[in-house]
Amino acid sequence: MRALPEGRLLQYWKERERQHLRDVYAGLRIKKFPEDLRMIEHLLWLSRTQVVIELGTHLGGSTLWFRDRLRTLAAYARVPQDFRVVTVDLAQGRAHDLLRDADPSYAEHITLVEGDITDPAVSDLVSPHIPSGARCLVVEDTAHTYDTTYAALEHFSCFVPAHGYFIVEDGIVDVPQLRPPGMDGGVVPAIRDWLTTDTGRRFRVRRDLERYGITCHPHGWLQRAHS
Repeated sequence: MRALPEGRLLQYWKERERQHLRDVYAGLRIKKFPEDLRMIEHLLWLSRTQVVIELGTHLGGSTLWFRDRLRTLAAYARVPQDFRVVTVDLAQGRAHDLLRDADPSYAEHITLVEGDITDPAVSDLVSPHIPSGARCLVVEDTAHTYDTTYAALEHFSCFVPAHGYFIVEDGIVDVPQLRPPGMDGGVVPAIRDWLTTDTGRRFRVRRDLERYGITCHPHGWLQRAHS
């Protein structure tokens, strides 16, 4: 989505945005464009992701979606059977109840972690749940502000292996035409600033992964170039 939508295309985009706010997966709210989910499927396969670290659980729909995609990879012997989604949010009580209702055995492959991603210590709560040598993909979907985006990159990029991916969601908050009401933005500036750091220089923005015409994550598809 390099060109800004206008006219009928902008109207179509806004209609799609309203629809995605109502979308569900396995009965739980997911709130992600299908085009973005399709691209994530590609990246999970290509990078042989065994663990998804999800920052921002919300109601658990995307958590189940990630778990089921990893389950499919394991069925194809693309990854080991001890795959896992480790999902972080400030409070997990509601997500736990909804996940339990959707799948009473969800904890077999899903770990709920409570904490504020701006706290460096929270990444230490995630580490014990990652199998030794497992390849991770990180998805940042929290408050979509400068501070939370920068903190997520700073504290969780260490989990991304060589040639793996870190997806920063909802850079649309920095596109005036597309910014949802009540959101101040700061996602894309945080990405740009972090990429200038010593750790950030190991990553590159993959604009070519915005390949399905529309995306909620402009500038947010990051790949680690080397270890």
